[in-house]
Amino acid sequence: MTYEELIPVIRRLAIEAGSKIMEIYNSDDFDVKVKSDDSPVTAADEAADALISAGLRSAFPDLMLGTEEQSDSHKAQGHTFLIVDSLDGTKEFIHRRGDFTVNIALVEQGVPTRDVVYAPAKQRMFFTLADGSAVEETGAFDPQVIGATSPIRVAKSDNAALMVVASKSHRDQATEDYIGKYAVKDSKSAGSSLKFCLVATGEADIYPRVGRTMEWDTAAGHAVLSGAGGKVVRLDDREPLMYGKEGYANPFFIATAPDVDLKEA
Repeated sequence: MTYEELIPVIRRLAIEAGSKIMEIYNSDDFDVKVKSDDSPVTAADEAADALISAGLRSAFPDLMLGTEEQSDSHKAQGHTFLIVDSLDGTKEFIHRRGDFTVNIALVEQGVPTRDVVYAPAKQRMFFTLADGSAVEETGAFDPQVIGATSPIRVAKSDNAALMVVASKSHRDQATEDYIGKYAVKDSKSAGSSLKFCLVATGEADIYPRVGRTMEWDTAAGHAVLSGAGGKVVRLDDREPLMYGKEGYANPFFIATAPDVDLKEA
């Protein structure tokens, strides 16, 4: 597999999964089930996961694959693997708030290196090119043809007037306390991996996550942000957030533009 082979495939699968998701999103009603960890799951999660998994396994049979919806894939994946969250932001989907994404990422040596993040309800798509740089695509999102793309880059941050983005569904007191350590010009809420993308495009300077996440939640957004010149570090020691961890659980982290003067927890 080469990056030139990977990018068109994961982009196409994200768009096709997004179409499945939107069919259900725009229907009159849909069932919501509860998984063993008490998180919600819908037919859209399952349909998108099945489509993406089949496509990736067909195209790249030698690459290990981990997805949120397939518990038998939740094991150590080695140094190089694909990781998928077919519908990141299920709560946003259920409440029809639109802030949900399709996330597909390649992890190499513990680092997310190539990816796609597609927000079908918002009509926004971000991905990394073969050279690792991040772009946003605009247009019709033809599954077979990449449309017009624009390079994206993190902001040159002013530490006296920062723009903060935080979770829409998980913004708690611990998050507010940490944000309070910074000189904040304004803040916004967003769901799913869109928070990473808002930092990547310069629409925000920092996204702190003081709460539970899994690697499939973050890998694709992490790769977009890295490709735009940003970084994702652990909150406890400011070391890079790594992937391939036992159980897939992340520590608390900060996704940030590089000029932000990071504060201790």
